[in-house]
Amino acid sequence: MLENKKRIFLSSPHMSGNEMKYVNEAFDKNWIAPLGPNVDAFEKSLADYCGVNHAAALSSGSAALHLALILLGVERGDEVIASTFTFSATVNPIVYLAAVPILVDSEPETWNMEPERLETAIKDRITKGKKPKAIIVVHLYGMPANMDKIMGAANKYGIPIIEDAAEALGSRYNNKPLGSFGRMAVLSFNGNKIITTSGGGALISDDKELIDKARFLSTQARDKAPHYQHSRIGYNYRMSNVLAGIGRGQMDVIEQRVSRRRDNFRFYYENLKEYKGIKFLVEPGTSYFSNFWLTTITVDPSEAGTTREKIQAELEKEDIESRPLWKPMHLQPVFSHYPSYISGVSDDLFLKGLCLPSGTNMTDEERERVLNVIRRILAK
Repeated sequence: MLENKKRIFLSSPHMSGNEMKYVNEAFDKNWIAPLGPNVDAFEKSLADYCGVNHAAALSSGSAALHLALILLGVERGDEVIASTFTFSATVNPIVYLAAVPILVDSEPETWNMEPERLETAIKDRITKGKKPKAIIVVHLYGMPANMDKIMGAANKYGIPIIEDAAEALGSRYNNKPLGSFGRMAVLSFNGNKIITTSGGGALISDDKELIDKARFLSTQARDKAPHYQHSRIGYNYRMSNVLAGIGRGQMDVIEQRVSRRRDNFRFYYENLKEYKGIKFLVEPGTSYFSNFWLTTITVDPSEAGTTREKIQAELEKEDIESRPLWKPMHLQPVFSHYPSYISGVSDDLFLKGLCLPSGTNMTDEERERVLNVIRRILAK
């Protein structure tokens, strides 16, 4: 470890300097409780940026996904198709509702749900008498999924799409913002995301009725009455006006954040692309525009002469954080018994993949530190 160097994190929060203006407004006007002008303005900025008509700011991306499934009528025993190569938060809300996750493997080009395997899964579930109630498509590490083919399969069988765009704010497919393709989409503003509200998320959609219902359910489903009356089970899922102020300050610089993440990718790619056994997740064509939330590589030991684990360990010795790619859901003990349609793509990615430090607040010198450690390992 380099004693005189500060730790380089994988993706740490990066404040713009504008956040306190909006937070102070909340304090000055005593809008401390949930809801208020910051929430309204943050929702409008999210909807406008994502090319949809409506947004509900919520306590987390998981809360948003939970509500999305409820709004689509998912109940006990229903089946919901989801990407297997993702974080567990994509699949957990399915199980909250006692529904059944149906896990579908990735295509090698985008690492996202393979359209042909999706259709195979749909047809097989229908044959078994259980037409899936919804499809959750993840845009992993900011890379757009193949939405033309995925939407084609979903529309063919009349199954609504929920986009898990938690990692993909600022990404586009066919020049259309991610989050604007499905019936609804989920965003996350966790501390490591491209913008953050400390903790928080949003549900976005063109459908006003769905977002109005989400707001209702997320504020304990209180009926319009002169007393406290509840006709449905509700949740305490709304974002506070204070945190929404942080979000407003972050949205002021969202394009700068996307640009810097993409610049981080280009830096790593241009300096490491010639090394044998090192491959990057790249945009597979002009239809794809990734925010490159995290720059990711795979390491083939037979060609690179080293392993993902060795690179990660050496980076850690230099006080540099990195992280393996997600462990697929079909390999997770808690989900391994659910039906899955697996090709082996995500298994291989998990074994070989590594996320490199990608924060927008990394300095050029810090990027060089990361690069020098990786080059030293590969040179051996």
